[in-house]
Amino acid sequence: MLLAAVESPWYIDEVEILIRLAIALVLGGIIGFEREQSNHAAGFRTNILVCVGACLLMLLSIYGFSDFVNEVNVRVDPARLAAAVITGVGFLGAGTILYTGKKISGLTTAASLWVVAAIGLAVGAGFYFASIAVMILVILTLWLFNKLEARFIRNKQEYIVNMKCTDQAILLLHTQQTLDEHHASLNKMSIEDMPTFDTNTGERINEERQIKVTLHIHISRKHKENIVSLIRDLKQVEGVRWIGYE
Repeated sequence: MLLAAVESPWYIDEVEILIRLAIALVLGGIIGFEREQSNHAAGFRTNILVCVGACLLMLLSIYGFSDFVNEVNVRVDPARLAAAVITGVGFLGAGTILYTGKKISGLTTAASLWVVAAIGLAVGAGFYFASIAVMILVILTLWLFNKLEARFIRNKQEYIVNMKCTDQAILLLHTQQTLDEHHASLNKMSIEDMPTFDTNTGERINEERQIKVTLHIHISRKHKENIVSLIRDLKQVEGVRWIGYE
């Protein structure tokens, strides 16, 4: 009877269960450690929990209902819980995505959680080689490719500089010269007239005509420390009354 149970595809012993859960913990922990080192929202413990939880649900989906396999009116589908895990992790990953108005962040963290869940499902199903191979590929993607991307693709940092200035013809020329001196490239610029009188009270706000200048600039990451000196020098440009950046 025991031999028949061992040969059955619906049977798994306790030792094998512990091995699969342990492998899921290790693989999820390795990816989570890299995320933790990079100070991302989903770090060491989160990735472990997702991977081990997905592994457990895969084990449950395959082996947890083995007693009902031979029932006439019962249809066992080992992939049903796995599909639910993928959907559930999608909601979890959505919570790590942030839109700040300037950029969207957290997409890579959300994707890594989704892959960690897939690794957990694969371990639970006994696909050890595929799980380990994907874990190695994920680490390469998150660590090595991130460095390559930062060097060759995302090698510029964007800043938004806001200035309140008096309306002078020479202002923009001096501003461009200052940007060139600090290796900053101008991507976009907008100029807006500032009100001279308060529309509610009619009182005079500014004694002179002023404009608001918004600069969208790019600075190479190797010159990113130039932003402080750039702001200082832009403040010295004739006509600039106030300046700030983000």
